[in-house]
Amino acid sequence: MSSIKHGSILLDEETRWLPYLKKSLERKHENYNDKINMIRTPFSSPGYHTTLKNVEYVHPIRDSLDYALAILDCREQQYEERAFAILRHVLSLQDRQPDSPTFGIWSWYFEEPLDHMSPPDWNWADFIGKRLLQVFIRHGNRLPADLQQLTSQAICNSCDAIIKRNVGPDYTNISIMGAFVTLIAGEWLDDRCYYDYGLKRLKRLYDYSMQTGAFLEYNSPAYSTVAILELSALATYTQTEEARHLANELLNATWLMIAEHFHPVLKEWSGPHARSYQTFLGPSHLSFLQMACRGEVVFVSEDQFVYGMDWYGQGVVCPQQLFELFTRISVRELRQDLPPYPEFRTRTAYTYMTPEFSLGTFNHNVMWKQCRNLLAYVHSGEGEHSYIHLRLLHDGYDFCSGVFTSEQSKASALYGIQIALDGGDTHVNLDPIHGRMMASDVRIRIEIGSSAGVPVWKQIGANAFQTQLGKTIVAVQALYGAMDGFGPFRWDIVENGTVVGLDYILYEGDPTEIDFHAMEEALFMFALMFSCDDESPVFQTSVTSSEQTVQASLEAEERLMTLNLAKKPADRDVLFHDHT
Repeated sequence: MSSIKHGSILLDEETRWLPYLKKSLERKHENYNDKINMIRTPFSSPGYHTTLKNVEYVHPIRDSLDYALAILDCREQQYEERAFAILRHVLSLQDRQPDSPTFGIWSWYFEEPLDHMSPPDWNWADFIGKRLLQVFIRHGNRLPADLQQLTSQAICNSCDAIIKRNVGPDYTNISIMGAFVTLIAGEWLDDRCYYDYGLKRLKRLYDYSMQTGAFLEYNSPAYSTVAILELSALATYTQTEEARHLANELLNATWLMIAEHFHPVLKEWSGPHARSYQTFLGPSHLSFLQMACRGEVVFVSEDQFVYGMDWYGQGVVCPQQLFELFTRISVRELRQDLPPYPEFRTRTAYTYMTPEFSLGTFNHNVMWKQCRNLLAYVHSGEGEHSYIHLRLLHDGYDFCSGVFTSEQSKASALYGIQIALDGGDTHVNLDPIHGRMMASDVRIRIEIGSSAGVPVWKQIGANAFQTQLGKTIVAVQALYGAMDGFGPFRWDIVENGTVVGLDYILYEGDPTEIDFHAMEEALFMFALMFSCDDESPVFQTSVTSSEQTVQASLEAEERLMTLNLAKKPADRDVLFHDHT
């Protein structure tokens, strides 16, 4: 193919980003380990999959492959053999035994074989398979003949692993990436089985997501950018018109969601986020948006611009008609239904934005570390801003067995936290606690992180506090709290640098077993309000308790919001479906 098209964008036009790719590449050379032909990086762990501990540096397979691909993209002749050596080593690390349960995938790190991971990450068939395909498509004619054959075989192994796993359309980024690997491999390797599977998988994702016009992993800064990359690559590389059309339709919906949630004054991605790894938007995300807007919308200064090595050659471009949403803000009110999921009968995201702040909530969700179920951004001073994030903490880490339910009307939210008996501790699925845990500290936190000074909370009633951020007053009130065998509950304020937590402490003391199965009641309900600095918030609330439920109401924004929640812990599907 002489040139690969995505809409009216030629892949050749991406040469404008080559200087930035080369700059990113230059920083990596010093981290190359020529003894094992891989890149060395500082170790960090999300707390699952990897079992490595107390390790300062590792050699990641994905990062090493990105480095090799960048060398080839930049035509760095002096490093070409290095790229080939990396590729050979990465290919050797794939599980190539067809009868193995992990056939076709890789571990994360050279230091940790697949059988040491807990559990292995099957996503690496998709992540590594995609990168190998791009090496094969963009540089296959430069590879030695044996390396070309080894790369082709590894891609086939990845396809087999992807097809065997067969993730559903609710796992958005992997659903897209797996469709890319299988469909494009099918086209380029002339394999009808891979091609048919990839196209069917893309259609299934399209039909599922377009029921409501949104991905299940809704409004995630991390995974929305991954989705943009994968869908753009699919539209760029496929030779199938139907696949290109489906990918572009999904791209348009994703770009609209991103643009609508971007706050131009605060330069933040308004909540709620289905999944997120950092609450403030970093230079990488802002640089990605700037790149996608062809540099015509400036989000970061030249010295802050960071070009991701995996961005090159994907055909990423934001529709120009959306540029204005990234630059102007008055008042926006967004409501979006998410596609159905077995655990969630319905799930709705609500966002309210003004020039001074944004506030977003899900109507219900789990309290996972990656979930931003109640998230606000506030203009807190000249050139400064803050985030507000609700958390449930078990010994300092986000507790996944918490179930969040809310009702939001513009700048006010009424919300409750219940406990699921079939939830996890630090992860939704990987470490189930079966309703029992040891704990020395359990607390509900309203966390404020600021780009400058630390805000000051002041008590305005027995169970209410408020703070002022710039022109905005934020107030929170505890409406109901009960957990059998524990209490009385109390408030505390905890500062850590530029982050302050207004904590509602459920338990603090010696390690003790907490058995939620034995409880008739474990429920907490709160109200949150935002107002201008010339009008202090006034809580108009009511609480009615019956034998099995608690009904709380909040009158705000000329509307009465009501939640009726069960007291008793139960399985997640019961708690998600059993409220009004």
